[in-house]
Amino acid sequence: MPLLDYLRPIFLLLASNVFMTFAWYGHLKFTNKPLILVIVVSWLIAFAEYCLAVPANRYGHAIYSAAQLKTMQEVITLVVFAIFSITFLGEKITINHLVGFSMICAGAFFVFKGPL
Repeated sequence: MPLLDYLRPIFLLLASNVFMTFAWYGHLKFTNKPLILVIVVSWLIAFAEYCLAVPANRYGHAIYSAAQLKTMQEVITLVVFAIFSITFLGEKITINHLVGFSMICAGAFFVFKGPL
């Protein structure tokens, strides 16, 4: 199978997670906007995320198991969220965050490792 077949779902999940992170957390920077407005805007952003996530899972399931796809998505979400949190929201990542994220990544290792 070509390398692109393995990478396509990863790139699509990465892009979808950027949209979803903005949909879920981007409004935190705009607390002066009405809640209904941020709900509608977030929903529209989430639609773009679905347009990427659904094909990512469809293409990806030809290569990866559903558990592997979900695990990939969670690790990508953490990476995207950490970058977003620092750059867009101006929050700091602490050692506690890094330890917690590392434990999730360790769990991902076992999902991809195969049967023990």
